[in-house]
Amino acid sequence: MKHFVRHARVVCASALCAVLFGAAQAAWAEDTLEKIRRTHTVTVGTEAAFPPFEFVQDGKIVGYGSDILAEVVKELGAHLNQMDLPFQGILPGLLAGKFDFVATTVGINEERAKRYAYTIPIADGTPYLLERKGDTLKSADLNGKVVATQLASSTEPVARALDAKLKAAGGSGFKALKLYTSFPETYVALQNGEVDAVIQGLPNLAVLVKQHPDAFALGGPVPTGGSYTYFAWVTRPQDKDLRDFISGVIRKMRDDGRLGALQKKWFGFEMKIPDSGYLPPGAM
Repeated sequence: MKHFVRHARVVCASALCAVLFGAAQAAWAEDTLEKIRRTHTVTVGTEAAFPPFEFVQDGKIVGYGSDILAEVVKELGAHLNQMDLPFQGILPGLLAGKFDFVATTVGINEERAKRYAYTIPIADGTPYLLERKGDTLKSADLNGKVVATQLASSTEPVARALDAKLKAAGGSGFKALKLYTSFPETYVALQNGEVDAVIQGLPNLAVLVKQHPDAFALGGPVPTGGSYTYFAWVTRPQDKDLRDFISGVIRKMRDDGRLGALQKKWFGFEMKIPDSGYLPPGAM
C-alpha cells in the first residue's frame, strides 16, 4: 500500500512538472503581439521632444504620433505604458527588450532597415535647412558654416554626406557639425548664433517656421544621395506580426481619411503615404 501511495505521488509530481513545463514552453514561444493581447498592456518607447510629432504639453505627451498611437492602442485593446526617453537610447532599448515597439518618429535609412522592422510610413521626412530669418542659405552655401542636427538621428548621416560632397566639389566643407541631444536644442543654438543652419525633416521645420516667423525661415532641401526620406515606427526584427498589425492600423487610417485629418491638424497640410517603395532593398 505504501509503495502504491509513493508511486501515485511520483506520477502526480511528474504530471505537474509536465504541465508546468508545457506552460513554460508556451510562454517561451509567445511573441510580442501575443503577449500584448494576453496581458492587455503595451509598453512603447517615445522621445517626446520632437514637435509636432511627439512633445509634452501640460504634463502629457501629445502630437501627431501620439494621436496615431491612441488608435493603435485602441485596436490592440490594451493599456498604454509610454516611456519618454532621449532618442539616442530608444533603438538600443528596443533591442534590449525594454519596450514592445518604438512609437516615435524614426527616419528610414539603409543601416536601420537591416536591424529593425519598419512600419508603413507615417510622414514624409525630406530633410531641409532651417536658417535665421533674413538668411538665404542653400546647401551649396554651407562651406565654412557651422551646421547642427540631432545626434544619432536620420539627418546626421545626411549632414555628414553633404559635408563630404562639399569637400569633394573643392570647397572647405562645414566649419563644424554640431550634434545635439534633441532638435529643440538646435533651434536655440541657431537663434543664439551658435550655429548657422539646422538640418531636419521638412514637416517639423514647416511647423516651427509657422510658429516663429520672425525668428526662423526655411532654406532649401538637402540632397540625400538616394537615401529614403520617410518617417515610420519600428519593432524588433522578430516581431514582424506586430509590425504588420501597426501598419494595418496606419493604412486603415490613411484610407478612411483620419490620417490626413491629423496631418492637417498638426502640420497644416497632407502628405502622401505610400504602400511600397519606402524601404531600401533587403529591408526586413
